[in-house]
Amino acid sequence: MTHPTGEAAGQRGLDGTGEFGTGPATPGTPNSASSPDLGAAGYSAREGGAGVSPAERRARAALTRLGEPGDLTLARFVAEQGAEAAYDAIRTSRFPGRRLGDYQSRLASFDPDRDLETAAAVGARLVCPGDAEWPPSLGVLDVAGTIDGRGGPPLALWVRGRADLRAVTARSCAFVGARAATEYGLYVAAELASGAADHDVTIVSGGAFGIDAAAHRGALAAGGCTVAVLASGVDVPYPRAHEQLIGWIADAGLVISEVPPGSTPRRPRFLIRNRLIAALTLGTVVVEAALRSGALNTASWAERCHRDVMGVPGPVTSVASAGVHRLVREGGAVLVTDAEEVVEQIGRLGVDLAPPKTGISRSRDGLDPRARQVLEAVPVLRAGGVASIARSAGVAADEVLAALGELFLLGFVERQGTGWRLSARERDTRRHQSSGP
Repeated sequence: MTHPTGEAAGQRGLDGTGEFGTGPATPGTPNSASSPDLGAAGYSAREGGAGVSPAERRARAALTRLGEPGDLTLARFVAEQGAEAAYDAIRTSRFPGRRLGDYQSRLASFDPDRDLETAAAVGARLVCPGDAEWPPSLGVLDVAGTIDGRGGPPLALWVRGRADLRAVTARSCAFVGARAATEYGLYVAAELASGAADHDVTIVSGGAFGIDAAAHRGALAAGGCTVAVLASGVDVPYPRAHEQLIGWIADAGLVISEVPPGSTPRRPRFLIRNRLIAALTLGTVVVEAALRSGALNTASWAERCHRDVMGVPGPVTSVASAGVHRLVREGGAVLVTDAEEVVEQIGRLGVDLAPPKTGISRSRDGLDPRARQVLEAVPVLRAGGVASIARSAGVAADEVLAALGELFLLGFVERQGTGWRLSARERDTRRHQSSGP
C-alpha cells in the first residue's frame, strides 16, 4: 500500500500523518450487526440469550458504579451468590469484609435506572454474562491471574453502537502502542490495521492518541469494523480531542467500557482496561512501545490470556520501539511486518496464510513525491545514515525517517547496521534499467 497524500488521503481517510481525514461518508456497519430496539431500561431483545432478568441487569448496572473494574472482592461475591444478592448486601450493610464502606460511599450519588436510561439516550446498552452477545472469549480472564491485585472478567459491559459485540469480536485483533508515536509508527499502524480490516478482521484499541487512533482510523478508512475500549463512560469521549473519532467508531463499530455513563477516566482504569483489549481479541499487535510503555501491559495480559502477541520492528535507534524490540528478542512476541502476517498469525490454520515474500511488484509511480525524493538519495551499496540521506535529498531528517519506513515496507530499501541502502530488488531493477536499450 502506498502512503496517500493530498486528495487521495482525503478519499481514503488517511493524511500524511496517519490521521483520519474527512471521515467515512457513510459509516459502515458489519453485516452481523443489527439495530437493537432499546427501551427505556436500556436493553434490547437480543440481550438475555440465557434469560438475564431485568432485576439482574439493574443490579449489575449498579455494581459497575459501586465497584471499580477488576475488583476481585466484588467479583467473587457475585460469582458465589449472584449480582442481585451482592447489590442487596451492600445496600443493607451485610456485605462481608472491609470494602463495604468503599461501596456504600457511592450509594447515595447514583440511580442504576438513570444510568440505563442515560445509556439508551446515546445508543448504548448494558451487556451482561448470559446475554446472547456476551463474548465467550472474556471467560479466559477467570484463569488469567491478576496484575497489581486486579483482574477477572467484567461484571458487565456498557456497549455503544449497533454492532453485535460477540459477532464483531469473534475475529478481531488489538493494536496498541505509544501515544507519542513517530510518523513511522502512525503510518505502519494505520496501514496494518487497514490491511487487516480488508481481511474482515475487527480492529480493537483504546481510542487514545498515537497508535490507537491511527489503528482505528486505518480500519475506518478501509470501511471495516473497529472497537474502542474506553477507561471512561461510553458517553465521555477521552481524550476530548477524539470526540468526533469516537463518534465515527460508534457508528461503524462499537465503543465499550466497564464503567457507567458519565464516568471520567482515572489512571488505574487505563491499566485494568487493557485486560479487556487482550481477552476480547485473537491477538495483540504492538507498534512502538518504549521500555516502560503501557502498551506492554496489554501484551502481558495477552500472554496471560494465551493470545498471540506480535511486534512491529522500528529503527534500532528509536527509543519508541525499544520495548517492542525487547519483547521480540525475549520471545514474547512474533515479529510482523505487514497485514498478511498479522492475519496469518491470528487466522484459521492452513487458510489465512501470508503470501511468500517474493518482492513487491510496485513501481515508483505509486510513491508520493517526497518518498521518491528520499529514494533517489539512498545509497546503492554503502549504507548511509539518516542525516546524510537528509542532506543529499534536501529533506528534514524526521521526514526522511518517515519516508524510509514507508520505503522499507514497500521493499525499496533495507537496513544495514545503523544505516540504509537500496534493497537487492531495487538494485536489480536499476541494473536492468541501466543495461536496457
